[in-house]
Amino acid sequence: MKDKTIDYILRTTWLAVQKMYNEEAAKFDSTMATGFTLLSIDPEGGTPSTSLGPKMGMEATSLSRILKTMETRGLIERKPNPEDGRGVLIYLTDFGKEKRAYSKDRVLKFNDAIKKNIPLEKLMAFYEVAETINDLISNKKIYTNEVNNIKY
Repeated sequence: MKDKTIDYILRTTWLAVQKMYNEEAAKFDSTMATGFTLLSIDPEGGTPSTSLGPKMGMEATSLSRILKTMETRGLIERKPNPEDGRGVLIYLTDFGKEKRAYSKDRVLKFNDAIKKNIPLEKLMAFYEVAETINDLISNKKIYTNEVNNIKY
């Protein structure tokens, strides 16, 4: 892997993780996107629909499609936000809470498997590298002269 670019390694690793989660979710007639959404909704107090997209890093149109499917499947329900008459809160149904617990279990099993197979110091270095990459991207430092004083 040493001759691969960093973005190639990130992309192929994420695609493998995504495939793994989708294979698990398919066993229960679901998708990784649905599981991720279930995990992003507050199981007790609900979540404002407007904060869900940014929380998940998703565009509104993609999220809207997922929420519509989830509502049709009986995983969520939408209720008016009592604090904002224009807003909507997304709540998990009992069935949604059940599926959320399953999704959480799958994520925790993945995390446990990684932690058992990668030494803590390497895992901490991975977290640090990921944080730095996210910082460089979110602060738009990649294609400017802010990184190593290099002009692109």
